[in-house]
Amino acid sequence: MANPVSALSDIRVIDLSRILAGPYCTMVLADYGAEVIKIEQPGTGDGTRQWGPPWVDGESAYFLSVNRNKKSITLNLKSESGRDILRKLVADADVFIENFKVGDMKKMGLDYPALSQDHPELIYCSISGYGQTGPYRQRPGYDFMIQAQGGIMSISGPAKGEPHKVGVAIVDITAGLFASNAILTALHHRQKSGEGQYIDISLLDSQVAWLANVAHNYFATGEAPSRYGNAHANIVPYETFPTADGYIALAVGSDQQYHKFCRVVDRIDLWQDERFQTNASRVAYRQVLIPMLQKLFRTRITESWYELLLDAGIPVGPINDIPTILNDPQVAAREMVQEINHPAAGPIKLLGPVAKMSKTPAKIRQAPPILGDDTDLVLRERLGYSTEQINTFREAGVI
Repeated sequence: MANPVSALSDIRVIDLSRILAGPYCTMVLADYGAEVIKIEQPGTGDGTRQWGPPWVDGESAYFLSVNRNKKSITLNLKSESGRDILRKLVADADVFIENFKVGDMKKMGLDYPALSQDHPELIYCSISGYGQTGPYRQRPGYDFMIQAQGGIMSISGPAKGEPHKVGVAIVDITAGLFASNAILTALHHRQKSGEGQYIDISLLDSQVAWLANVAHNYFATGEAPSRYGNAHANIVPYETFPTADGYIALAVGSDQQYHKFCRVVDRIDLWQDERFQTNASRVAYRQVLIPMLQKLFRTRITESWYELLLDAGIPVGPINDIPTILNDPQVAAREMVQEINHPAAGPIKLLGPVAKMSKTPAKIRQAPPILGDDTDLVLRERLGYSTEQINTFREAGVI
């Protein structure tokens, strides 16, 4: 087999984003070969470099999670010299991404109209809490508060308990994915037209978008969706059940699967009851059926139920903790945990790329960078500055 090629090896990204949403987006692009030059504040860098514990030999685990395959240079954008250097970097860049407060880039003369005037082919992506338009555009936005405001917390958590957030910063992650998808779409458009464009990504828009079927349940009924804990609003049985020694997750997605389930667990009476023969009816009578199933599942240990149902082809899964799933043989076979050497922390583990592509696979080529590690290299090789000029910039606090 020929050596795989990197699909985005001809794409250069100037990355002014920090924390999670933007860095996740640029990590995806970097995994597919894009050259990502991460711009950081001298001395401190991306705020997540200080987000610990935990640390890996002084390196923040949070920062390590989303900054592989990137170069890091430091630029003080409060200085005119720093902004001039950035403009020169943009001159031969394809993509520019930032997540500053709305209006900040315009104040610095680094907004899309300013940069695209000389570089109309530039693809410029802004990520913010609420987007560049609308009555909330000036408000700060963070994942947790967007989960609360965007509705996901109202349907997450126990039915009679308090609202819960998702255990990972899912709004930031999905905003980063929406951004990477939009950037790739814009690159395709530019290939045909020669034109760049502006991309406006909002955390709130991202969260509202993946309300998906829950939003459409409301559109269909006019009623506010309820919390169901680990159960499903539209499918029964589709939830966790307590066993003799723990819990198991059962996902019966059709009437045929439910019929088969009843035979496998030797409870054909739960199929013969007309109230349970269609999903619509099972949803209507969930308060009758679920307690019966809970009683049934408590009669065996988790492993026994798992083996029985799995062998019969019934969708079922264990409820793993994080160490268990990260050491799972399927995860290992899919190379979703990989190890790479970090210049300061030594060997570190990172989560691997998701998509497996036969011709242009994503690859972890480089560990997350030390702050400013590539400043001299980029300024010398990309922009032609001499060692003396670079030293002058450093003494003046520009880099």
